Amino acid sequence: MSLGKILRVAKDSIAYELGLKSGDSIVSVNGQKLKDIIDMSFAFAEEDIDLLIQHSDGTQEMYSFSKDYDDELGVEFEAAVFDGIRSCANHCYFCFVDQVPPNMRDSLHIKDDDYRLSFLYGNFITMTNMGKADFDRIRKYHLSPLYVSVHTMNMELRKQMLRTPLAGNLIEQLESLEKSDIEYHTQIVLCPGLNDGDDLDNTIQKLLERRPYLQSLAIVPVGLTRFRTDCYPLQLFDKERAQKVVAQVKKWQDKNREETGETLIYLSDEFYLLAGEDIPPAEYYDGFPQLDNGIGLTRNFIDEWTEAEKEIMPAAFDKTVKLLVVSGKAIEPIFEKLIKSINIPQLDVQILAVENQYYGTSVDVSGLLTGVDIKNAVCAIKETADFDGVIIPSSAVRAGDDILLDDMTVSELEKQISIPVKSALGGRDLYKMLTNWCTETKSEEREKLYTWQSNAGYTKLKEEENE
Repeated sequence: MSLGKILRVAKDSIAYELGLKSGDSIVSVNGQKLKDIIDMSFAFAEEDIDLLIQHSDGTQEMYSFSKDYDDELGVEFEAAVFDGIRSCANHCYFCFVDQVPPNMRDSLHIKDDDYRLSFLYGNFITMTNMGKADFDRIRKYHLSPLYVSVHTMNMELRKQMLRTPLAGNLIEQLESLEKSDIEYHTQIVLCPGLNDGDDLDNTIQKLLERRPYLQSLAIVPVGLTRFRTDCYPLQLFDKERAQKVVAQVKKWQDKNREETGETLIYLSDEFYLLAGEDIPPAEYYDGFPQLDNGIGLTRNFIDEWTEAEKEIMPAAFDKTVKLLVVSGKAIEPIFEKLIKSINIPQLDVQILAVENQYYGTSVDVSGLLTGVDIKNAVCAIKETADFDGVIIPSSAVRAGDDILLDDMTVSELEKQISIPVKSALGGRDLYKMLTNWCTETKSEEREKLYTWQSNAGYTKLKEEENE
């Protein structure tokens, strides 16, 4: 039986007034069994409610009440889907989840391919595990937009890359979405010698023909870790190949902007960093529709930093302060350039680009740094210099927690290196942290300063005092 288990109850909510508690589960609303929070949202829109609850001791109780149609129950569930996440049955050449180290937390090994999580959170799906009932439900609830992993519009190649004959149904599936007026964002994991070159041009052309349902196309490079065991010989992009991809895609971007005023096709930041090319300006990202997919994060970071330079008054340092900023190898040149712009007497800032030994040295993004690699790199540099503080990227820390990818906590990291550690949330936060290190700032206050918006980066919630 699918149950929606309650994690938290909001104070003064309907659930609070009913006496519901963490650990209680929703069995049905008006007799309807619920598969997920989508079912819950539509079922609870009725004004007269019969709510069947199963308490943590296994007993069930019915609550009947009336409400306004837009009143919410006021609970947070343990999971967005109540009947279990639909997993991916593909065996893609390039699957990154298959390359995760074996002893990492269970959540990093989940291969979800669930259209509900695509609608709710922007997770990419291949649609190879979807049938008529799924498309009927998408149409019924108008679950738009979805996020679809395309990889190629050559169906024979797609079947080969995903290792399933079901991958050849993509065109018919996109047509089904379009008949239901469902829009979609797409992505390509680009693999040298497979779906790049002429095939990439063909894929872009065929996807552009699907406008206006096509909302965006992201192109990201294949990533390989030292834990990859797949026998298919994949290669990484080098500087020369990355430069070719940037030039190839720019022709399409310029053409789209001339015809529609939008770029529509976006390269991940890694391509520009690897190619040694400038990151495009913000207007090239059309509001950052795929920011959570790593598309435009660097531009967003740079622009936040630039705005912070105009708005935040640096503190006066009454003593020499030496700070160490941790980053991945890929973003190091950007960090070096930005930090050189800080000119504060008695403030000494050094960049530490950590080589990823845990995943493998070919993985060079900040978000995949582990506590053990950060600890080892800091301890090595401590042999020649003392630091007053270490700043790590918040992208390496689990959201809403202080745990890094290898389950080392930030507090544990701090104890092991014997230096205060803070995490910076974006360019503005890093600039303020560096220029006001000696000003006491509680972590709770910094967390309240920003909230994540998937299409616009960080949004300011309140002004900090004395800026």
